Amino acid sequence: MAKILNYKAQNEISSNAWLLFRTINSIRSYTNEEVNPELEKRLKNDEFAAQAIPSYSSRRIFEKLRNDNDAYKNYFYKEAMLNPTNPRDKADSYETTVIQNLQKDKNLKELSGYRSLDGERFYYIARPLAITDPSCLRCHSTPEAAPKNMIEKYGKENGFGWKLNVINGVQIVSIPASQVLQKAQQSFVLVMGIVTLIFAIAIYMANFWLKRYVVRPIKRVVRVAEAVSTGEMDAEFEKEANDEIGSLVEAFTRMKISLVMAIKNFERYRRGN
Repeated sequence: MAKILNYKAQNEISSNAWLLFRTINSIRSYTNEEVNPELEKRLKNDEFAAQAIPSYSSRRIFEKLRNDNDAYKNYFYKEAMLNPTNPRDKADSYETTVIQNLQKDKNLKELSGYRSLDGERFYYIARPLAITDPSCLRCHSTPEAAPKNMIEKYGKENGFGWKLNVINGVQIVSIPASQVLQKAQQSFVLVMGIVTLIFAIAIYMANFWLKRYVVRPIKRVVRVAEAVSTGEMDAEFEKEANDEIGSLVEAFTRMKISLVMAIKNFERYRRGN
């Protein structure tokens, strides 16, 4: 049951992560299709504005989401790249392995699992990231083609040589494994509570049924049998149902009739002598 509930918790978190991915990708598309063209009209050819970069806007909005929404405060989002312009986006060794696995199998749309990060265990979900818009190559093809102020800010060593439709990074959402375990435990407590309640009701109903249809009729039979044994031959066994208790009452009734006949025969024999 623990494995099933843990799997259920992972599915629930994965659903939230997928919603997050869709939101972030919508932000990326909006930035690339709406914000970027407007900024380019106002910038010189050798100028660069971070606000026009989809990864920048998605990261800033996600940080805002985390700060304002408790449901996502334990979520972490990163666009991990093999060769990023901004060093903060550099993929670590584990993320590099994830990217390489996605590069090997183009049919993979998602990878998930557990990893250690800064001494803490995380459950992660990763999706491949590749350049699909040729305009992005302006900043990532060669240093000569990149905006001057971008080179001044980040240098010429990183973030170049990217190619269209080639996976060179991942969008990765990480959640502390303790949160997955907490959700699984909450589900376990809920399931156990429901099971306990069902068993309690079943035991109560079984006890009620036994008392009403077994224990009470037997007690009445016992009382009549005790009365007959002390000479109260007028006491009558009451048959209440055509079941085992009813058969027991019939047996005791026949025994009482036989006993009464035997006593009467004995009395006639004694008076005759």
